[in-house]
Amino acid sequence: RLAPHLADMSSVLVCGGGNAAQVCATLFASRQDIAGQRRYKVTAFSLYDQEAARWDKIVQQAGFMECYLHSQKKIVKAKPDRITNDPKSVANCDIVLLTVPSRYHEKYFSALEPYVKDGTIFVVMPARSGCDFLFRKIMGAKAPKLGFAACDTLPWACRAKDWGRTTEVLGTKETVGAAVMPPVGVAAEQEFHKLQMLLGEQPRIIPCPNVMSISLGSPGQVVHPGITYSRWRSWDGKPLDKKPLFYHGADDFCASIVAGICDDIQAICKKLRKLDGKFDTSQVKTIHEFYTTAYSTQCKDTSTLQRAMVTNSAYDGLTHPMKGDDKIGYTPDFQFRYLSEDVPNGLCFNRGLAELLRVKTPTIDTVMYWCQDKLGKEFLTKGGRMAGKDIGMTRAPQALGITTSRQLLEFLQIKPVPIYKVPCATCGSVAGAIATMCSPA
Repeated sequence: RLAPHLADMSSVLVCGGGNAAQVCATLFASRQDIAGQRRYKVTAFSLYDQEAARWDKIVQQAGFMECYLHSQKKIVKAKPDRITNDPKSVANCDIVLLTVPSRYHEKYFSALEPYVKDGTIFVVMPARSGCDFLFRKIMGAKAPKLGFAACDTLPWACRAKDWGRTTEVLGTKETVGAAVMPPVGVAAEQEFHKLQMLLGEQPRIIPCPNVMSISLGSPGQVVHPGITYSRWRSWDGKPLDKKPLFYHGADDFCASIVAGICDDIQAICKKLRKLDGKFDTSQVKTIHEFYTTAYSTQCKDTSTLQRAMVTNSAYDGLTHPMKGDDKIGYTPDFQFRYLSEDVPNGLCFNRGLAELLRVKTPTIDTVMYWCQDKLGKEFLTKGGRMAGKDIGMTRAPQALGITTSRQLLEFLQIKPVPIYKVPCATCGSVAGAIATMCSPA
């Protein structure tokens, strides 16, 4: 039985066993109210083979977990109340936080769906593109009675130092964008408050007007494939003596590719606003804007995108994902999540959306063709259509049964402005005029 003060606490289920999940389990368990009482009962939940049992054994032997906060030069010691692989543990939880790679979102949603109670809010960090499509599909009739919060990024740059016991936060973002779909009858502000209380004073939650803003604005889908393509596009296949720096190794060409992906995404935003002037995409920032807001005090030089990337202290020492060792040398690991997650669950969503909206995406196309080759997949056909043989493993709208622009606009609750002709400015002929809006297919 729980102690009296624990019975009144909010209950949080942290899903996953990676770096971010272990940071969450430690920090959330350490939160206190003004009376010095613990604020949250924390359960760590992992579906990965034997991970929960292994993690629990380590914590039981150590007696606690610790997280070193570099910016504060502070060590936080705490531990979750329970570490389990039992999905029934969600039954009494008020908040479910997913930090697992996006390819596992469906697995966790499906496992928890039978046991989740009405009013529980699911928080996904980072949500990646199209997560709301997936959530609605799996939760079905339960979805309106559940909360859903999509975050554009993790709150921290973090890593496990001694797996299961010790983690470190290299840098804390100043802001995190989040879009909330509250349960029926609950105000969005109430759910935002829950999320801010959970994260603490930093980062500050910036409300986004809709989940599409998160899907289009996710920084990982831009930075990870963009940097990887830029660094390895001309690689000769020979092993390297050491692991190259990831963010701090960005050159001007890399910055131009990352900026080009952003330009393609902004073109999608422009088309959505053209179809519906009330559809708000103002929170979809470029990567340069993201760095200047989320890392304003940690980037020593924000004069250009390239300088912001290479002077961001939160990314000190972070390298490209590599295979090998000092003896045989190092080769890039193209199966790491920077491609295996951010391409099918990020760029593919944007490219599929662009196709339905008839928006050209030249930089995304270039990067996607190279990335899918390294992954051994086909998402984008040689003819430039999101209809490759592996499209079903992506979050492209086409993979979710949305194959026409009309279906897409209905899902987004956008009512397209009817087509009408504008007389040609040169000859005055209506026959030579252009339509002001695209026609939904």
